[in-house]
Amino acid sequence: MGVAKPSPSFAKDPILTALGDAIRRTRAAKDLSQEALADLAGLDRSYMGGIERGEHNVAVINLSKIAEALGVRPSKLLAAAGI
Repeated sequence: MGVAKPSPSFAKDPILTALGDAIRRTRAAKDLSQEALADLAGLDRSYMGGIERGEHNVAVINLSKIAEALGVRPSKLLAAAGI
């Protein structure tokens, strides 16, 4: 299975960057490493890094997996991102 490549159309979009920052802040507040969060969410660590950098247009199912791994609702991550 290959790792998703950054989306050239959306990479560094302000919305994706804000969402990535919200995920990173929530992860850090829970004292989780990026690798631990990726493992809990069932996602590749490098993909998780790309999400946090705003390089991936995150699918709703993956956002749900990340939120569940963080113990929050997806809406909390979106609100924290100002979305």
